[in-house]
Amino acid sequence: MKKIFILILLALVTFNTSAQEDNSTANQRVITTAVPFVLIAADARAAGMGDIGVTTSADAFSQQWNPAKYAFAISKQGVGVTYTPYLSQLVNDIFLGNLTYYNRINERSAIGASLRYFSLGDIELRDTPEQVPLIQSPNEFTFDLSYSLRLSDRFAMGVAGRYLRSDLRIQAANEDATAASSFAVDIAGYYQSEEIAYNDFDGRWRAGFNFSNIGPKIKYDEVGQENNLPTNMALGAGFDFILDEYNKVGVSAQVNKLLVPTPRDFDGDGDIDAEDDEQYEDISFFSGIFESFGDAPDGFSEELKEFTWALGAEYWYQDVFAFRTGYFNESDLKGSRKFLSLGAGFRYTAINIDISYLFSTSAVRSPLEGTLRFGLTFNFGDEYDEY
Repeated sequence: MKKIFILILLALVTFNTSAQEDNSTANQRVITTAVPFVLIAADARAAGMGDIGVTTSADAFSQQWNPAKYAFAISKQGVGVTYTPYLSQLVNDIFLGNLTYYNRINERSAIGASLRYFSLGDIELRDTPEQVPLIQSPNEFTFDLSYSLRLSDRFAMGVAGRYLRSDLRIQAANEDATAASSFAVDIAGYYQSEEIAYNDFDGRWRAGFNFSNIGPKIKYDEVGQENNLPTNMALGAGFDFILDEYNKVGVSAQVNKLLVPTPRDFDGDGDIDAEDDEQYEDISFFSGIFESFGDAPDGFSEELKEFTWALGAEYWYQDVFAFRTGYFNESDLKGSRKFLSLGAGFRYTAINIDISYLFSTSAVRSPLEGTLRFGLTFNFGDEYDEY
């Protein structure tokens, strides 16, 4: 029974957990989408820095955050594998797995591919305790392909195509339900400066953006509502302090905003009801992207609350050991995700091992509270001189 309850929550709400507000209408302004698992940081490096990845240096897991970074990868090819337990303090078979591959074709371009699989565990369905249970295993996955190209020595752009499939069917609950699918694209850019000599250290500037999951809505059955994809805008900037040949510190900042319309009271009766939901559903995904910048009921002040922000830092010693930390913040009105993260990395020749851990700092606990995330990367082939 516990698993069924968890499944219903995951199916109906986004990764943005509802904030605890006294105003019931404000509660309904939390933006919900389909397939929210695509916003979960799958790799331990980004997770260790407060879910920052759009502006950090290129690695095998750039596909999720900013595929344009692949054009600046040092190794010619790389394969990354990650494993993230989900709701690990309640169950032991809900997890997110990720497999990523990239190939830097030449000095100016690269390709990438990734598979993300989110398992919601096994659910036993039975009418009586003596009945042989029917086992169902709801799951969701995405498959991506990307291409990145350097438009100049210091700037690259990338595009990714994504197939999404969400199978949350519970046979005993709705025999008409089917697996839902859609497609989406990402448009990204990445800038990395030359190494600049300052008085006491050298430095390098970084900046990036990614408009991700741009695509049609998902619909699970003929009578159900259509659900927006988690179209997201990520903007970031960072700086590397190159202290000497052994020590380097990178600091980064990132802001995100869901480009999805805000639920609102269309008819002005003081409540968001079924009629308002119908009008909300009539907004196309394309129109919703532009409306999302100015549709918050309380105006500009509420629009600002729809931005999340994160700060992160990464220290490398001899390019062998890494220590990371970060902080992520979201408005109480829009989900109340707030957490501190820690991470570490170890590099030996062509192998990278990364881990991260998350601490909630909000009254609304994260589903990843107390979870260790693991990442393993294999880099091979010739190396490019980017530094």
